[in-house]
Amino acid sequence: MYISEHEVRALLTYEALIPAIRQALIDYSAGRVEQPPRMILRAGNAEGHNNGWFAVMPVIAGDLMGVKTVTFYPGNAELGLHTHMAMIQLLSRATGEPLAVMDGRLITEMRTAAVSSVALAALLPAGAQSLGILGSGVQARAHIQAFRLVWPALREICVWSRTPANTDRLAQETGAKVVALEEAAASDVVLTVTSSPTPVLEGSRLSPRALVLAVGATGASLRELDDEAMLSSFVVAESRSCAERESGDVRFSGAKVQAEIGEILAATASQPKSRNGRVVFKSVGMAIEDLTAARLVWQARSEPK
Repeated sequence: MYISEHEVRALLTYEALIPAIRQALIDYSAGRVEQPPRMILRAGNAEGHNNGWFAVMPVIAGDLMGVKTVTFYPGNAELGLHTHMAMIQLLSRATGEPLAVMDGRLITEMRTAAVSSVALAALLPAGAQSLGILGSGVQARAHIQAFRLVWPALREICVWSRTPANTDRLAQETGAKVVALEEAAASDVVLTVTSSPTPVLEGSRLSPRALVLAVGATGASLRELDDEAMLSSFVVAESRSCAERESGDVRFSGAKVQAEIGEILAATASQPKSRNGRVVFKSVGMAIEDLTAARLVWQARSEPK
């Protein structure tokens, strides 16, 4: 069974995905998921920032096994192509039988926003009403759509990016307001979804009780947050091992991951406490999230019409 992106779009909803991702994160932290580190190979297609990579992400959970192959080519944006592309294969854990192959680009987009939505719902500061977004690409749009489902009190969306044309387009499409970096960073909740290799968010610009959802710049040598932002906050991650291995924000700042979001959701870890009330949730993306989304798509596709 092959499932195209067009079909994925018709079958996968945030209403189903967000609670499924929530349970998957709990299962991961409880040790019910077998997920080795992703293997990443550089493509060698270009020098510097435009050098793409190819990753393989296997996982076993419940009655299914899965593997995602994903590529990231930063230079594709200049060619009018998606920077991320992916394929996901599902297999039966009982027999090894291939069950489905599906396009994984939209799944990657949606499961990333769903993970952030789960963290947002669990960590949202009391009375928070404003969202600041650093970045104006695919993930910014996806997160706005998903956040509106779990954050009824959201009143203001401020967006900044280094590409004014993209920022204006995002604002027009979503009702957001284009602002300076400093204003976006001062919001109650700050979402970073950039591809910057160096920090764009400084801790000095954050409000004392800010929740930062750090999603972009995935890679051990890249970072979006400076040392002050990381070291003045209670740091939560999808996975300690993944963040410590794959997040430049964690590695270069020396910050410690103090809890996994699955532990907080399952009440096996205490709620965040930091010197000034700030919390950073760092996500790098995990295969269990792809498997969870792919399972929903496959089940919906397999239902009798």
